[in-house]
Amino acid sequence: MSTAKASVLEQFKAPLQLRELPLPKVEPGAALVRTIMAGICGTDVHLWKGELPISLPVIMGHETVGKIVELGSGLDKDWTGEPLQVGDRVTWNSATSCGHCYYCAEKKQPTRCAQRRAYGIGYRSDQAPHFLGGYAEFHYLRPRTSIFKLPDDLPTESVIGAGCALITAIHGVERTGINWQDNVVVQGAGPVGIAALAVAKSAGAGKVIVIGGPKHRLQMAKRFGADHTIDLDEVPTAAERIAAVRALTGGYGADAVLECVGMPTAITEGMEMCRDGGKYLVLGHYCDAGSISFNPHIITRKQLQVFGSWSSEPRHLKAAIEFLRRTQKEFPFADMVTHRFPLEKANEALATTAQWQSAKTVLVPA
Repeated sequence: MSTAKASVLEQFKAPLQLRELPLPKVEPGAALVRTIMAGICGTDVHLWKGELPISLPVIMGHETVGKIVELGSGLDKDWTGEPLQVGDRVTWNSATSCGHCYYCAEKKQPTRCAQRRAYGIGYRSDQAPHFLGGYAEFHYLRPRTSIFKLPDDLPTESVIGAGCALITAIHGVERTGINWQDNVVVQGAGPVGIAALAVAKSAGAGKVIVIGGPKHRLQMAKRFGADHTIDLDEVPTAAERIAAVRALTGGYGADAVLECVGMPTAITEGMEMCRDGGKYLVLGHYCDAGSISFNPHIITRKQLQVFGSWSSEPRHLKAAIEFLRRTQKEFPFADMVTHRFPLEKANEALATTAQWQSAKTVLVPA
């Protein structure tokens, strides 16, 4: 087998194209895996719309589980030290950082590394080794990729159902901090919002309120332990939603509000949902969705702490895998996978995610 199929983004706001590309020769320290399942992330929709300046063509997909078909010389252990061999089911951190720059080595914030590049986003598919995204039959893992062998008792659906949302939420909540019995608001009921709900609950939050829609996503939030949900269709104005949050928090507002929706207008609304002295986390804005008019007086008036968090590090993926194994009954991430498509129907899969019809849409190439 010398070639394989991939669904390629060649032009923004245009259909993905199914292409046959040459399989690469595996270099030392690298691996070739056959894709078992790839998640369709909301970020992929933003990429397709051209809301993040990337070089095309690209094979999208940064949430992937695969089976190792070839290991390059020198690669015999995963990131945790577990032995690797052909046939192992693995996942991996979507980005690599240099490890020795100012942000990697001195400030210990590798997500800000200027050399950081992400699978499914930062690599052109018309250049070897081509297969650097999940929307394909195979995925090439370059040297220094943080690979994780998956335990047998953790379903692929759990890993992809959690996707990058869980590791993003772990990183964001870690930076923000949630105290025991805090009242928490999650803005957004998509994958990032559901993951933030699970992380907040596991961190000891007393009451978690999820704001979003459509109804099937709010029903999923209930399954993940949301104490209250606020439906955007039923509570249509910001003023009404702010009032609803205050009514549910003794009139004060939330100790922490986690923005997980990626809409700029949610920011000022969410800050007003915080109690005085509360915390506000901007987590959902991976791409540039535009600007808003903003009065910084709200931050001083309410004496807020405002946090931003970008993507994740390999240690967050290690924590996520352990979390998923331990909490499968409490937080049913496998059930987030509601829509499956073959590689040939990648455009339909992308549209399903763009139209909020699914909890999690996935591609199953084989």
